[in-house]
Amino acid sequence: MPSMPVARRAVVIEDDPDIRGLLVRILVKQGFEVTQAGAGLPGVEEVRRASPDLVTLDLNLPDLDGLEVCKLLREFSDAFIVMLTARTDELDKLTGLDNGADDYISKPFSPREFQSRINALFRRRRQSPAEDTAARSELERATEVQQSLLPKEDVRVEGYDLAGVFRPSRSVGGDFYDWYRTPDGLHLTFADAMGKGMGAALIAATVRAVMRSTGHRPDLDAAFASAARTIAADLDSSNSFATLFHARLDAVSGVVNYVDAGHGLALHVTAGGAVHRLPSGGPPVGAWAGSAWPQSSIDLAPGDSLVVVSDGVLDVFDSVESFTQAVYSAAHGQASAQSASNAIMALAPAETAEDDVTVVVVRRLPEPATV
Repeated sequence: MPSMPVARRAVVIEDDPDIRGLLVRILVKQGFEVTQAGAGLPGVEEVRRASPDLVTLDLNLPDLDGLEVCKLLREFSDAFIVMLTARTDELDKLTGLDNGADDYISKPFSPREFQSRINALFRRRRQSPAEDTAARSELERATEVQQSLLPKEDVRVEGYDLAGVFRPSRSVGGDFYDWYRTPDGLHLTFADAMGKGMGAALIAATVRAVMRSTGHRPDLDAAFASAARTIAADLDSSNSFATLFHARLDAVSGVVNYVDAGHGLALHVTAGGAVHRLPSGGPPVGAWAGSAWPQSSIDLAPGDSLVVVSDGVLDVFDSVESFTQAVYSAAHGQASAQSASNAIMALAPAETAEDDVTVVVVRRLPEPATV
């Protein structure tokens, strides 16, 4: 009988309980068995006891400096060490790496960035042929689940041009978008479940089903709050969370009411050449108990577009500002929503993208010229 693969182990050494809890949840979702410590000396002993494959190490600890902890760990451990700190000057970064760290992430950090860095570290270690085959089989099944969540047919709303494109990464994440007609216009959900593989795909499937089940409720605030409670219960059992952008379009007026839960990558591109990034209204669903998300709205004037993208595009850029400008440049002036979507997708080439890339464009058609 074939032996079961051994789970990877990680130790989180971090004095801030909120950050420590977030790191633990991300790593558990990535398939790690995780233990934790709130200071340097207990962390060294935990690494000695657990013999982990990965250590995340805060630079500012209450007893020992993180650099000193890193040196102590390197005396007996060959685990990957990822240092996290709010001290961002170049000398600290170089010193950290000279002391044996494998990577260095500045706070505040994106959970997706952290996840990508960890994946990159472990790609250095080759799997056995049997593990490779099993991993490929799971990814194929996860891809099938993820593809099944996408709309099966084009949605047409009079006076609007709509397009959505999706490209899975090599490791398959939890991206999806869903839309459907309503008597007044359109409902749109855009989500990303934290994690990779089949687990993330199944969480995404749950999110889609729950969001659809509340679509009949007229009050967006109440509908989203109800859906979030249901989703959070499932996410809590799997130590995960999901970013969500959910919008309702009134086609006649052009008003888009929306709730943004930790997504923060929706843009309003105006016909006049301006771009506004819609602020996130709260944390991801499942990240913190008792969260609430306020409803916001924008007016899509003739020629305006609502553009929603995944963080697979954001990862290409050094800042949110450069990302926003690049998406605007790709979308503005395009002849159709489809061409705008394709141009945005091209910002994150498939050969280099580490994450799923998803783009949705809802464009209100310009008013016909009067003779």
